[in-house]
Amino acid sequence: MTDLATTYLGLTLKNPLVVSPSPLSHELDAVKRMEDAGAAAVVLHSLFEEQIRIESNDLDNFLNRGTESFAESLSYFPDMGQYRIGPDAYLELIRKAKAAVRIPVIASLNGVSTGGWIRYAKKMEEAGADALELNVYYIATDFDTDSAAVDKMYMDLVRDVRASVKIPVAVKLGPYFSAMASMARKLEQAGANALVLFNRFYQPDFDLEKLEVTPNLNLSRSEELRLRLCWVAILYGRIKADMAVTGGVHTGEDVIKCMMAGARVAMMTSALLRNGIEHLKVVRDGVVRWMEEHEYVSIKQMQGSMSQKSVAQPAAFVRANYMHVLRSYAMR
Repeated sequence: MTDLATTYLGLTLKNPLVVSPSPLSHELDAVKRMEDAGAAAVVLHSLFEEQIRIESNDLDNFLNRGTESFAESLSYFPDMGQYRIGPDAYLELIRKAKAAVRIPVIASLNGVSTGGWIRYAKKMEEAGADALELNVYYIATDFDTDSAAVDKMYMDLVRDVRASVKIPVAVKLGPYFSAMASMARKLEQAGANALVLFNRFYQPDFDLEKLEVTPNLNLSRSEELRLRLCWVAILYGRIKADMAVTGGVHTGEDVIKCMMAGARVAMMTSALLRNGIEHLKVVRDGVVRWMEEHEYVSIKQMQGSMSQKSVAQPAAFVRANYMHVLRSYAMR
């Protein structure tokens, strides 16, 4: 019998399929459907730092400072009061989800500073969250902020939150670091139990008729998986933290690739937004079918089997592959 079990953040999961944060988890019934469709764990939608800060009424002044001179710039910032669920309701969702499902429920905090995070990380733990995912969505646009300062901000955040809770902590980050391998190790040393690779940064578009900045959300596709596979394969065996792949997981074969690179779990959102929650069953069946056809008896058997752990110089390996790709195209 095919064994799909894996471990992530110290949790034993029935399979590697985890639902990543999205509007789908706003409702308790949807979380129940995720479990029924085969999800091994659910990361609830993110509670934004701005939603926490708005309680003290200081956010509006910060966002609107200086914007009155340029009316167009007002459209850069959302009205956080319109978000469907605030901090207290979020904590209640955790409690209800834990009572309603048997799979792990992972809370998500999205922001860049330690302030309210520590307070609400504790509250999420008290509400029953099995683990916490820190979704660090940050782009350094200040010319006086160098890479060392950005690295320190990440490490301080992880260290402070890690010291405030007992539950496992995962860090979801983007790929835009000049030294990703070093950053991964620093985050592990700061206390991260897992790394979630990678966050997708959404770039707004310009409406030239209305002179407004417009949100532009493009759901991921399987092609985006390659960057994630590359870095998971490089980091596997070189850091102790678990790794999760997010962004580009749509099929059973995508999940298999994540496992072979060295990930513990494969996280999905876009595929479910596009195809519905029941698509989890299709993906799970695809994983089982592939494993049976290729005579794999367990997920653990394949994890890391195509990583670069045995490569003495990963940088040289990556560059050699780059040259090979260019040559292969020129020879067509």
